[in-house]
Amino acid sequence: MTGVDTIFEPSSVILIGSSRIREKVGLSSPQLFKSVIHNMKKFFKGNIYIRDVDKEGQNIEGLMKAPELAVVMLPPEKSIVEAEKFAKMGVKAFIMITGGYKDEQRRELFELKERYGVRILGPNTVMGVINTANGLNTTFERDVMPKRGNIAIISQSGGVGACLLDWACRYKIGISKFAFMGDKIDVDDIDLLRYLAKDKETRVICLYMEGVKNGRKFIEEARKIVAEKPILALKGGITQESAHRAKSHTASMAGSDEIFNAAFKKAGIIRVEDPEELMNAAIALSKQPPMFGDNIAIVSNVGGPAILAADAVARNSLKLARLSDETKRKIESLYPGMDATNPIDMIADARADRYEKVLDLVLADKNVDGVLVINMLKSCFFEPEDAKVIPRVAAKYPKKPVVDVAAGGEDFELVYGVIGESNIPVYNLPEKGVKALKILRAYGKILEKLGKSRKPKES
Repeated sequence: MTGVDTIFEPSSVILIGSSRIREKVGLSSPQLFKSVIHNMKKFFKGNIYIRDVDKEGQNIEGLMKAPELAVVMLPPEKSIVEAEKFAKMGVKAFIMITGGYKDEQRRELFELKERYGVRILGPNTVMGVINTANGLNTTFERDVMPKRGNIAIISQSGGVGACLLDWACRYKIGISKFAFMGDKIDVDDIDLLRYLAKDKETRVICLYMEGVKNGRKFIEEARKIVAEKPILALKGGITQESAHRAKSHTASMAGSDEIFNAAFKKAGIIRVEDPEELMNAAIALSKQPPMFGDNIAIVSNVGGPAILAADAVARNSLKLARLSDETKRKIESLYPGMDATNPIDMIADARADRYEKVLDLVLADKNVDGVLVINMLKSCFFEPEDAKVIPRVAAKYPKKPVVDVAAGGEDFELVYGVIGESNIPVYNLPEKGVKALKILRAYGKILEKLGKSRKPKES
């Protein structure tokens, strides 16, 4: 195993740090070293070796076999010395956690890559990588490990990446791989995209990026991938001031926002505006099919939020589906007190049985491309357990996306607790649910453009 694969799938890892060195400004510290050791021992399924540069008697030549991956947590000068020792031994890849490298030191690090053929992630990755399949976890936030899933996240910033990691852990969002790129002296966005394109654990790829080295190649690689896996991008450095900061932050030119917009469009990458939208979109794409049409049906137990959802549909360039006369007739014959005009208000006493029958009829309608379900608890008879019918009915129509909105705070927590780990994305506001459908439609359009449309047959 060589190259980027080794960064995520090593059979053995050596952790290199110090029990004494503590920089005045910088990540190098005994605390970081101990915390990474703690996480690796707790989660990693392979072999772990520890190299404390301040302990005598640790003869690295005494290792029977060179570890495949080295995680280096020292100040720049000492990091380069240790990296060269282990590159000579046969280590295939390095994760350089700490930053603060001067230009000359960057060149020295790059020369190691050229001389020994090793791959280097970083420096200044801050937290390195996570692979939920084998437990590889080089972060220093103790005991933090997201749930195993199919969303991969690549972040050029440790801080933004940490925010997304926290989000994933808080809401039990399934993650396949996490990579903090840092300064990209060697391994960059393109390398990681190529790796994730082949990764069977990954279904959706998320990027936080501030700049890219080779824009043309980035577009070429992304265009190949999006035919099989959607790519989402959150771009930092869109103003002149923030772009200047981004350049100094990760030693990568941020570039014009207009250029990035054009590049994303050409590559088939879906752009989002903030970290929450990135995670909400990733959840939708990881759980539901792309949408091959603009027509949305809204099924709700309350009128006001359904109207807000209808407004959001129009704002997001989607359309309210015109239900067929047959669908409307069937619904109104089952429930004479209801008006089956979209958005459908099933009235506040709707429970599981009514949701099941109405949702089934709506999804079967040939005029409907996707459905937004709203279920409120307060001021309604709906109980959290009633939500179980939604994934059950949606499973009968695997080519039409369904998202759920449990509007509010406590109501959202209760419904999410019941179906949050199902194949149905759950959001706490109608606008967020509609934006999720917009993302699914955006990916549907990308596939249509690539000739990959899988629009369901009319029923």
